[in-house]
Amino acid sequence: TVAGALYGIAKLKLPVNVIAVTPLCENMPSGQATKPGDVIKAMNGKSIEILDTDAEGRLILADALHYISSKYPLASLIDLATLTGAMDVALGNVFAGVFTNSDTLWTRLEAAGKSANDPFWRMPLHDEYLKEMQESLVADLNNLGKGRSGGACSAAAFLKEFVANNVDWAHIDIAGVMDSQATDGYHIKGMSGRPTRSLIEYIGKNSF
Repeated sequence: TVAGALYGIAKLKLPVNVIAVTPLCENMPSGQATKPGDVIKAMNGKSIEILDTDAEGRLILADALHYISSKYPLASLIDLATLTGAMDVALGNVFAGVFTNSDTLWTRLEAAGKSANDPFWRMPLHDEYLKEMQESLVADLNNLGKGRSGGACSAAAFLKEFVANNVDWAHIDIAGVMDSQATDGYHIKGMSGRPTRSLIEYIGKNSF
């Protein structure tokens, strides 16, 4: 999705500076593999207790968010991830869920989604979801909270801890829209690439 959006932005020659960061790591069993109970230190210095090794995507995404939001002056910051099964349960494959600290950013994303016929739905970004991840006795945060109960919301609250202050940020959980069960218009069966069109529309309408 990110690569497709960048390709579209380049082909359209949109007058905008876009920086993309893709956090990658090997996810393999070995003697060095992460185990429940491990404590790791994030790039921003916060310690994280590992309660569930399957909640690993948010760990590398956290470092990517800290890196880009602290290194560059940003007009806005948008991350995308197939982060939680809970998002698929909540919204299915109709909407990608958006968590954001900016009403202005949400308004622009919502308009872009409608224009591209690939809509977003705003989800709650609230500190109440963070509390359950601040209960670790050995670290600043744990990586799971209460698991599937509000899982997409707690994951977004976790990520917010790694975004630099005063940055307009949106986290888009695309777990539900990453694939299609049937062909419908330009949405083909299989891996969908959504919401590439909406991202390009957002950039095109908000490049200054």
